[in-house]
Amino acid sequence: LEPNTVSKEMTAAAEPIKPAESLRTLLEEVIDYAGLFPPSQLSMQEAVVNYAAYRSGELGWMLGRFVVPTARLDEFLECARDLLSGGSAFPWRLSALSGEDITATIKAVNDFNRENEGRAVIDTLEVKATTISKIENTVAILPEGLTAFFEIATGDEFVDLVMSLAAHKQRAKIRTGGVTNADFPSAREIIRFVRSCMAANVPFKATAGLHHPLRCFKPLTYAADAPRGAMHGFLNMLLMTAFARESYRPSLLEELMEDEFEEVFSFSDGGVAWRSEYFLTTAHLKLLRTRGMISFGSCSFDEPVEDLRAMGLL
Repeated sequence: LEPNTVSKEMTAAAEPIKPAESLRTLLEEVIDYAGLFPPSQLSMQEAVVNYAAYRSGELGWMLGRFVVPTARLDEFLECARDLLSGGSAFPWRLSALSGEDITATIKAVNDFNRENEGRAVIDTLEVKATTISKIENTVAILPEGLTAFFEIATGDEFVDLVMSLAAHKQRAKIRTGGVTNADFPSAREIIRFVRSCMAANVPFKATAGLHHPLRCFKPLTYAADAPRGAMHGFLNMLLMTAFARESYRPSLLEELMEDEFEEVFSFSDGGVAWRSEYFLTTAHLKLLRTRGMISFGSCSFDEPVEDLRAMGLL
């Protein structure tokens, strides 16, 4: 081959793959960056710098909100002040974790949004709720424009809590992992949560443990002696939720959640096929992301991206 031809081929090989429309629809703004939290547990300065870089990168379209505890908002501003541009059409979007005092939390959110208009906005609040009264008390003082996700207990009160969220047109949150094997709910438990939310028309977000596209057995932290365990995949989770919305049987949803083979997933502009037998259109995926699984929190943005690239999807 002539030198110029080789150079062109090498350049073409280095260029990112244009994702199929179905994949783009599935993953747009799907990763809420939680770099402050385990196992990454970065400093505020490191997490803020990372988020700024991801926002401006070629895969910024996959990035959702910056997740920060309400108690650390002052620290966030101190670290991010030079990176926040005034009057931007695209201010930083934050998801704030509520403190125990919901009234104090709402005040802190309102103050932050007023003082940082055009630069950063908290438009999502994440609240732990083990009782119906906690949901109702939060909804009663929730300002317009602030969307709440309620991390609800999955015990005996679970169904009542889901129905309360449905009655108040609110959203749920599920914890899908952590830094020990005990932190990971079973596929069956996740499916129960998802099917209950879908039946009640309650959208939700997931958090923790979804670092990889497909179910896998890997170290649970970044320590040299980290315990290893089965981790749920975010593609498994997203597509399982989409099929749950279409009322597929639980046993099939469980098979999908536990599928570890990338070759059984095929993305095209028109949709995604699983095992060449089950198909979701791109329109189905768009509904999934607005009425089903809204996003997932991850302390890493790089790991999901690297794995998707290794699969040839990005």
